[in-house]
Amino acid sequence: MIENFIYGLTEFQFLRNALITSVTIGIVAGAIGCFIILRGMSLMGDAISHAVLPGVALSYILGINFFVGAIFFGMLASLLITFIKSNSLIKGDTAIGITFSSFLALGVILIGVANSSTDLFHILFGNVLAVQTTDMYLTIGVSLFVLVIIGLFFKELLLTSFDPLLAKAVGMKVQFYHYLLMILLTLVAVAAMQSVGTILIVALLITPAATAYLFTNRLRSMILLSASLGGLASLLGLFIGYSFNLAVGSTIVLTAAAFFVVGFFLSPKQKFFTRRILENEKN
Repeated sequence: MIENFIYGLTEFQFLRNALITSVTIGIVAGAIGCFIILRGMSLMGDAISHAVLPGVALSYILGINFFVGAIFFGMLASLLITFIKSNSLIKGDTAIGITFSSFLALGVILIGVANSSTDLFHILFGNVLAVQTTDMYLTIGVSLFVLVIIGLFFKELLLTSFDPLLAKAVGMKVQFYHYLLMILLTLVAVAAMQSVGTILIVALLITPAATAYLFTNRLRSMILLSASLGGLASLLGLFIGYSFNLAVGSTIVLTAAAFFVVGFFLSPKQKFFTRRILENEKN
């Protein structure tokens, strides 16, 4: 199987595109996912990943690149959620639920209008093997931009993630960095649509970061480990999906989930087996 995969990489451009795109997305999703779980914003990641659906459908209707419509609707969803949460008695999770379901319903309607179910099915569930070279370079560009922004504003994002009250006290614009993170999250969600689809994006954002969190207390180390796990999960997931003719997006997500299961039991922070042994001794 490994020989066939390597042979495919040397012979087929579509497989090379898929490898580069999926690994790139795995790395950047793992990096941005660390800030998402530290801020307790997993639901926000889920909402934005689904909210881009009407943008994708509208882009097909208008005949423009789906990145344009998806980014617009992703940012619109983020602004609406923040506006509702900040200007009403409604809590954040309720605002997310209202916006998420509304945008998803709008996306379903627009899918019917678009009459392009095959392409949109790939957007929903991913089809990284169909990534074109231009889309691959666009994904690389978006990912590099996100990683550069994370590097430039690392200290600010770190402080506003761990202690927003302290960050506000020292004069940081907490709201600005919140919106900046939302922009980065939207960009990653849109870029990841081709590899895992809108349905599974949240898993690629959260699972590698959650696994890394089990092994380190330092954000910098967590980002590096999460990005590595995301890239490795994408590589192994692509190999499994291609070798056994399975949905690549699903195999990538399940590979990341397998890493989490291993980390859950072996993490020194969890002390899973040690706690079980102590509990047995007490009994």
